[in-house]
Amino acid sequence: MDNRSRPIPGKNQNGQHNANGRPANNSVPRQHAVHKTPEELARTRVVPTVKGQNYRPTTTVGRTPVNKTQNDRLEFSVSSPMRSQPSRNTSQPQNVKMTTVRYEERPIGIRILSGIGKGFAFFFTFLIVLLIVLAISFKMIASNSNPAAQEMFVTTLLETGQLKFLANMFASQEDIDRIVEANKSKTIDADVDTSLIDIPKGNSGSVDISGGGTSVPGSAEEPIVIEEIAGASYHATMMIVKDPSRVSVATIYPWREEGDTLDQIANSCGAIGAINGGLYNSYNNSGGMPYGVVVSNHEIQFNEPENFVGLFLIGLTDDNILEVIDINGWSAAQVENVIAEKKIRDAVTFQEEASDSNNHFVQLIINGEKRDLNGKAGSGLNPRTAIGQRADGAILMLVTDGRGKAGHLGASAADLIDIMSKYGAVNAVNLDGGSSSCMYYNGEYLMTSVTFYYTNASWKLPLAFVVK
Repeated sequence: MDNRSRPIPGKNQNGQHNANGRPANNSVPRQHAVHKTPEELARTRVVPTVKGQNYRPTTTVGRTPVNKTQNDRLEFSVSSPMRSQPSRNTSQPQNVKMTTVRYEERPIGIRILSGIGKGFAFFFTFLIVLLIVLAISFKMIASNSNPAAQEMFVTTLLETGQLKFLANMFASQEDIDRIVEANKSKTIDADVDTSLIDIPKGNSGSVDISGGGTSVPGSAEEPIVIEEIAGASYHATMMIVKDPSRVSVATIYPWREEGDTLDQIANSCGAIGAINGGLYNSYNNSGGMPYGVVVSNHEIQFNEPENFVGLFLIGLTDDNILEVIDINGWSAAQVENVIAEKKIRDAVTFQEEASDSNNHFVQLIINGEKRDLNGKAGSGLNPRTAIGQRADGAILMLVTDGRGKAGHLGASAADLIDIMSKYGAVNAVNLDGGSSSCMYYNGEYLMTSVTFYYTNASWKLPLAFVVK
């Protein structure tokens, strides 16, 4: 082969060098063939060293290799043959197809939105699965296969304010009626015997409340005693106030749409302690309007007993005796007369009703007689608030948790009777419970609402029993 016909690297055809020592534009560089079969080249791929979801691949096809890196993208070139490789000695350029894979970084806004979207997708998937599991569990509990569990399920839900519909959703009307009828217990047909309460002068606490010398919980001589109680399905706190004259009813009167939290009610009247009290409008946690009857410092601030069945008036007289009066079916005038006759200074109302829409109870112990619950729990398991009085006049104020708080379901009517009896109650009643149950003392909550978004406080209330 004639050497004169071959271009010399770095020179043009006239033998002149380019300024950079490279071949002139009209020169053709020697192409070095790669000894790979077409099949091997077709399988050739480049694995990028940048990994992660922040880059997305894009592919372009062209004849010019691209091999550059920018701040917002990474590019890799891959060659694949369009036809068989030429012979080793050819001087013609290979005809190849260049495939460039670019990894472009996604904008941070898109990455954030993508993460949020995945989070919401996971959350809603988890929520749907949880609801399905709960629905299946409730259906199994509410079935006739386990009568005891079904009874507790129905009675517990009928005591709630917002979840009553679940009883009708998972149990038949026939089963609900049967359970309600089986759990009905007779009220104690007796007025409070005031002679059973002997309040020492100066509240010295000298009266024997033990009924024979046996030690009674909370019988220490401190003016206010706080004791914690652990039950099988609940945790409770008992506040014992030795001087009953220190206990009264405080309200937000005049009434308004939104009530106050328990600590606000206590602090507004200079009280050291408080528990929630009687019936009120708890819808959407408004809490500004009571139901039934309210008396505070001898003033009748609310008197509409006709609107509810099974009402009991629960209050303290001028002689500091805890009265429990059945006012079911009474008129406002009749209520005014009994308040004047009994010299009631502070009072609230709660409801006794056993139906397919409510499962409320009031009386626990009257004149030392425990209420007969027909061998049953007498109710479902829920957070509770109760008030009672010992023979020495000391006021017992009890609050329990429930509805899953700290793993507890709550207390039953039988639990309340048992606790009040052990603490020497001569008379004791159940008050409004559920999410309203709470206790405040000495600047802090001893028992807060079981509602998760009020775990550090109480629901909004129109009134409370307070200790000054």
